[in-house]
Amino acid sequence: MAKTIRIGTRDSELALWQAHTVQHKLEALGYKTELISVKSTGDLILDKPLYELGITGIFTKTLDVAMINGTVDIAVHSMKDVPTQLPKGIIQGAVLERAASEDIFVFKDGKSTADFESTVTIATGSLRRKAQWLNKYPHHQVVDLRGNVNTRLQKVADNDWAGAVFAKAGLERINLKPENHIVLDWMLPAPAQGAMVIAVMQNDSYCKEACAHLNHKNSELVTHVEREFLRTLEGGCTAPIGAYAEIKEKRIHFKGVLFSLDGTQKMEIEESVPVSECQNFGTLCALKILESGGRELMESIKKEL
Repeated sequence: MAKTIRIGTRDSELALWQAHTVQHKLEALGYKTELISVKSTGDLILDKPLYELGITGIFTKTLDVAMINGTVDIAVHSMKDVPTQLPKGIIQGAVLERAASEDIFVFKDGKSTADFESTVTIATGSLRRKAQWLNKYPHHQVVDLRGNVNTRLQKVADNDWAGAVFAKAGLERINLKPENHIVLDWMLPAPAQGAMVIAVMQNDSYCKEACAHLNHKNSELVTHVEREFLRTLEGGCTAPIGAYAEIKEKRIHFKGVLFSLDGTQKMEIEESVPVSECQNFGTLCALKILESGGRELMESIKKEL
């Protein structure tokens, strides 16, 4: 009898949309599936501490535990939330075709513009977005904004900010992108922003084979370059890092950036290589930044955080 693939997901509206998307794609291929919404790690008993298993991601931890415990078979994530180092025994099963990678600014109260020349307050919970915003608008105030997409949109409505920064793909997926927004084409996205990834257990050949059908090769390639850049720069530290790779005419074009937390320092790189020569491309780009002052900048970020 064919195995039922248990798909693990968080219970936010966006996470459920992503999991349903994978479910429909697998069922269209003839696989049996079941969606399992996982809320908290409190009642999941492990015989090893999380750090021993390499479980780190704040948004992915619960599902990592559920996979290792055998509660679910695969997990669906926004790829930008997934740590570059996966826990022991868990591998990347598929990268789905990437959606929009850009960030957008959502204005408050239906306004279609804001006077960015004046001193306004904008909201974001992302170090990357904050640093890039302050680099462009040093006279602005940036306040912290946390929670899922719906919660953050509500907070924008409830506060006297000019607006807040969101990932375009997340709002589009659940039909919440307001009319009153602008695309921030000057802001480099988080590595792998707009892409969804399926995590699978390394020893589960049935699920690995099923997920492989959903892999989009070009999306896998560009997100790999971006995440390689991130992993090499980070060294286990969260920092304001943006990265974007795209394939044009059989070449991978890459832009990467590292900022200081306050946005005053900016180090960037722009390179391209033939797709056939892209092995370690993200790492090499990161090393160029590290060798030209990035290492000292990363050290100062670690001290500030």
